[in-house]
Amino acid sequence: MPKRILSGKVIKKSGNKTISVLVTRQTTHPIYKKIIRVSKKYLAHDVDNNTSVGESVKIQETKPLSKSKSWEVIK
Repeated sequence: MPKRILSGKVIKKSGNKTISVLVTRQTTHPIYKKIIRVSKKYLAHDVDNNTSVGESVKIQETKPLSKSKSWEVIK
């Protein structure tokens, strides 16, 4: 099974080698059929620890690294 890859923007550097990424996608409302934006935050593992807030990154699904981290930065 292929790993999912998402792209988003870094909104927070939380701790050592951990970043918070906001991923925004567009979907259609089930009743009103209007296109709406849906956002979700993911905690990702940054091995090099060199990303900064506001940067666009790509994250890839990985095995669970902690209780809430199961994504890693691939740029």
